[in-house]
Amino acid sequence: MNILFYCPFNFDLKSKSLNHLGGIETLNLGLSRLLADKGYKIFLSTNCKKIIKRKNLTNLPIDKVLTKNNKITFDYIISSNDTQIFDFYKLSKKIFWMHNTLAIEKAIRKKKLLTLIRNKISTVFVSKYLMNATSKIYLFNKKIVIPNFLSKEFDKIRINYKRKKIIVWSVQRMRGLQETLDMWIKSVYPTNKDAKFYVFGVSKNDYSQKISFYKKHNIFFFGRVSKIKLRNVYSASLGMICLGYDETFCLNALEGNSCGLPVFTFGKTALNELIHDKNNGMISNDFSQLAFNINKFLNSNLTIRKRYIKNSYNYSKKYTLDKIINHWIKLLK
Repeated sequence: MNILFYCPFNFDLKSKSLNHLGGIETLNLGLSRLLADKGYKIFLSTNCKKIIKRKNLTNLPIDKVLTKNNKITFDYIISSNDTQIFDFYKLSKKIFWMHNTLAIEKAIRKKKLLTLIRNKISTVFVSKYLMNATSKIYLFNKKIVIPNFLSKEFDKIRINYKRKKIIVWSVQRMRGLQETLDMWIKSVYPTNKDAKFYVFGVSKNDYSQKISFYKKHNIFFFGRVSKIKLRNVYSASLGMICLGYDETFCLNALEGNSCGLPVFTFGKTALNELIHDKNNGMISNDFSQLAFNINKFLNSNLTIRKRYIKNSYNYSKKYTLDKIINHWIKLLK
C-alpha cells in the first residue's frame, strides 16, 4: 500500500534541527516513520530539495507530487491543512488531517472550498472540539476524531518528583500572555518570591524594553527552543499555564503532562477535553482564581505535588503513538 503524507513545510529527513519542528511537522514525521516501520510504503512530501530514501520511507519534494503526470500512484493521500493535492489524484482515497479551524471565508479565499466539496474526502479531526467547531457546509464523506500523540522526545520520560518552583508558558500565541504576566506580578510573586515564571515560544524582542522589570519579578523569556530543552525544563518544573484560547488540541499541554506538569487553565476550547480538574491540572474561571490555584499549588506539601505529578504523567500515556497509531491503521484498511 502506497501512502502519501502531504506536509508542505520546510524540512526533510536529513534536517539537523528535527527536534525544533512545529507540531504539525512533528506529527507527520512521527506517524509516517512508524507506519513505514510497520511495512507500509510511505511517501512524505515536504518543501525539500531532493528525494531522500529511508527503507519504506521516501521524502519527496512538493513539486514532484503536485503534477498530474506523476508516475507514482498512491492508495491514500493524507494532507495536513492543505487541500490542493487532492485535485491531482482522482483515484486515491483522500484524508484531510485537520489540525486547525477552517472558516468559510478562509476556505474561499485560499481556494480550498471547491476542492473540499468536489472530492470525496474523509476528515480526521484532532479533537471533538475541532470537529464541532467546523462548518457542516463542507459535506465531508467521513468524519473521525483521532487525537494527537506524543513525539519521541516526550514518549518515554522517567517520572521525577524533585522539582523547582517554576511555572512555564510555552504557547506560541500571545493571547492572554500579558494578562498572565500582570497576574504573576500582582498576585503570585508577592506571595511566592522564590518562584519563577519561564516563558517559551514567543519572541523575546516583544518584551525587550521591559526585560529588566520582568526579571525583578522572576519572569524570564527564552523564545523558541528545542523539544529537548523544553523536556528538560518541564521535568524540573512544577506546573504549566495554558489558558485554552483558540486551542484545537494543545499538544504542548500534553507534552507538559508527560513530564509530570499539571496544567493551569481556563478549560476553554480543546483544553476542556484534555485537562481534568484536580487530576492532571486545575481549571479556573478567571485570572483571580488562576492566581489562587497557582499560589496554593506552589505552597502545597510534597504529597499533594506527587499526586498531581503522577496523575499528569499517567494521563499522558493514553496518547503515545504506539496507542494512537491503531486508530490510523483501522482507518487505512
